Amino acid sequence: MQDAELLRYSRQIMLPEVDIAGQTALQNSRVMIVGLGGLGSPAALYLAAAGVGTLLLCDDDEVELSNLQRQIAHNEEAIGVNKAVSAARTIQALNPYVETDTQTRRLAEDELLTKIEGVDLVLDCTDNFFSRYLINKTCWQSNTPLVSGAAIRWEGQVAVFDANQATSPCYSCLYPDQEGTDLNCAENGVIAPLVGVIGTCQALEAVKLITGVGECLVGHVLYFDAKYMEWRKLTLNKRLNCPVCSPQD
Repeated sequence: MQDAELLRYSRQIMLPEVDIAGQTALQNSRVMIVGLGGLGSPAALYLAAAGVGTLLLCDDDEVELSNLQRQIAHNEEAIGVNKAVSAARTIQALNPYVETDTQTRRLAEDELLTKIEGVDLVLDCTDNFFSRYLINKTCWQSNTPLVSGAAIRWEGQVAVFDANQATSPCYSCLYPDQEGTDLNCAENGVIAPLVGVIGTCQALEAVKLITGVGECLVGHVLYFDAKYMEWRKLTLNKRLNCPVCSPQD
């Protein structure tokens, strides 16, 4: 680690739970972020600032003016630019020690599995059930930990699913009905700082998973009500008949 890096990350390195070993683990890690919008923006920026070595940024959408109310990885100059590319530019300006790789088209299931097998963990920052179910399935197949986040209107949630832990549920245990109705910001709205809170929590869970510090949210869902500043941590058990994470006869 260069002297400039030691200084850059000094406030983390001085934490006894992190130290040089934890910072090195961050530098050696590869993290995939799917969705560089409201959740993915703060998650990506904090992971980059914290010193994650490589970020694989995946988004097939372009920046629009209406995104700028909450998607802090982008600015007006990025309107019309792919979100993964725009986020990569912002990350490079923030921390040139971080390598970025961009995926600008939607991947087929086999392609997604190949990408996920090449990283240490995945952050699901998408806004639709189809993508969440697919990411969950491929993460489970590849034994890759998944940090899931969602936010709409004034409410958000965070959860961690990890096939390496025998008792861990998966996203399909939380939402077994794959015919559920998507709630999106375009139709329902979202308050700007909410996505920052949830995306930052996703980044924090990712740092904990990489460094092995504390306890992550496996087996729990953390709900946040921004109107009343209330947090609820609820237990989530593995669903016995889950087609993704439960043994099938």
